[in-house]
Amino acid sequence: MPRTEPIKAARGVRDILPGELPLWHQVEDAAESTARRYGYEEIVTPVIEPAELIERIGADTDAVAKELYRFERPGMQTLALRPEATAGVVRAYFENGLNQAPKLARLYLIGPMFRHDRPQKGRYRQFFQFNVEVIGGASPAFDAEVIEIARGWLNGVRIESLRLELNSIGDHRCRPAYLEKLKDYYRPLKSQLHGECQLRLESNPLRLLDCKVPQDQPFKAGAPRVTDHLCDECAAHWDSVQRLLTAAGIEYQHNPYLVRGLDYYTRTVFEFYPGGATGQQDALASGGRYDGLAAEEGWPETPGVGFAGGIDRVTELLREKTPLAPTPAADVLVIPNGDMPMEATEVARICRAVRPTAADYEPRNFPAKMRLAEALGVTWAVILNPAQAARRMARLRDMASGDESEVAWDDLPSKLA
Repeated sequence: MPRTEPIKAARGVRDILPGELPLWHQVEDAAESTARRYGYEEIVTPVIEPAELIERIGADTDAVAKELYRFERPGMQTLALRPEATAGVVRAYFENGLNQAPKLARLYLIGPMFRHDRPQKGRYRQFFQFNVEVIGGASPAFDAEVIEIARGWLNGVRIESLRLELNSIGDHRCRPAYLEKLKDYYRPLKSQLHGECQLRLESNPLRLLDCKVPQDQPFKAGAPRVTDHLCDECAAHWDSVQRLLTAAGIEYQHNPYLVRGLDYYTRTVFEFYPGGATGQQDALASGGRYDGLAAEEGWPETPGVGFAGGIDRVTELLREKTPLAPTPAADVLVIPNGDMPMEATEVARICRAVRPTAADYEPRNFPAKMRLAEALGVTWAVILNPAQAARRMARLRDMASGDESEVAWDDLPSKLA
């Protein structure tokens, strides 16, 4: 029985069309060139990972608890589509022996991630990220370096007005005592919190600072600040990161409520926003230090720091600022005035030696074919008619001026070069 409705794309995903791809490639090329300028190497990891690996990044986070795409079959390993790249990059670093190299790993990755999130502007269920990771480096200079790379990438695609928000969330030595202070502050307020934050009060109180529900916002101002409760080592690291950024001429705002959404972060956390943006969904690049992630995955304890940049959001922002002019797919269109597929094919092949060339094989009338050439925006039209084709000649038309000249087929490359 025929369907009454055509099959369309799944909800929350999208097609990236030919007219959008030049800007998309520009953003990816800027990411790659920026990373390589700082000495980073590309890595490609699978989009499917063991679900256990993904769950290590935080069972209480939305990315794992609510948004993970799982594949479960009896008697087989449970797999998941990656919601982020860092856990897989750390796995690949150890599993493939990169930790045995006499140097730390500076790595970058460009590829798709997957979250079953509510679709909204700039957020898709398949989305693309630019990830930069330093594995094996504990110095605060690496924190500053990845922040500088993120800024350099965004500046490189002409996003000059940026706001950098920065915070430190301590580590396993000082954070537990701070979390107890945070619980003590919020417990008398528990009945006034929305339901999810009531649950997080005991299980993951740090996320209370990250809550965006309006009814919980007034309580943040009185909450203890984590940067007032850092241990000596974390305080020194926090101070060094700030001094390094200042020395690099990178302006930042200390946001004491910035904690990031994944549980593996320690010490430095940061987010870049376009100037004037206020919503969390407007973040263009986010990251921080994750010194405890390797141990959580079962590998030797190893420091790390990095960020993820949203390619979808960056391209959409650029498209809003400067709408794209159509880019012709071909410079030349071969137009047979009559049914001459063999001749048109040969002439197109000759022209492709020097220029991208398409041919119109359809049995339309000649005026319609010329209108197509104008619509495509080609620079030249090569017009064939039977009498000229018999002599291996064609008319070459400059589409901008309308000037035409008769040209031998074999001379077309020199005329088009």
